[in-house]
Amino acid sequence: MSLDCEEPDADGPLCFVKERSGRRIEQTRKREGITQRELAKSLGIGVRWLREIESGNPKVRLDDHLRCAYQLGMSTGHILIPLMFASQKMAFPRQLAGDLREFERLCVEIIAKHQLEQLTAALTPKWRTPFAASG
Repeated sequence: MSLDCEEPDADGPLCFVKERSGRRIEQTRKREGITQRELAKSLGIGVRWLREIESGNPKVRLDDHLRCAYQLGMSTGHILIPLMFASQKMAFPRQLAGDLREFERLCVEIIAKHQLEQLTAALTPKWRTPFAASG
């Protein structure tokens, strides 16, 4: 499964992500009462490039989408979670394409829990004989 947008199936994961992300960036920007000029200036990009991001242009890099999301205080789950599915050779269920903030939190919690379990196991001594309490 290619992530590329130039595939005959122009509905590939990157195109889907950029399209959805662009719309979400635009919606959030408008909801917050921020003009394209203001957001572009805060990002150090031109208004024309911001329009390309918001339109979901496949030529725009994902880091531009991430920078916009961070600047607007948005979750990045709408970008990263579909790509996680693609990397596992799984189709992203488009029904999940709404607000992925809670799902994103769950992913972070699972990763943190897994890492803590591994660290705890690595730091737990494996004594040859049980420790006998002196008494």
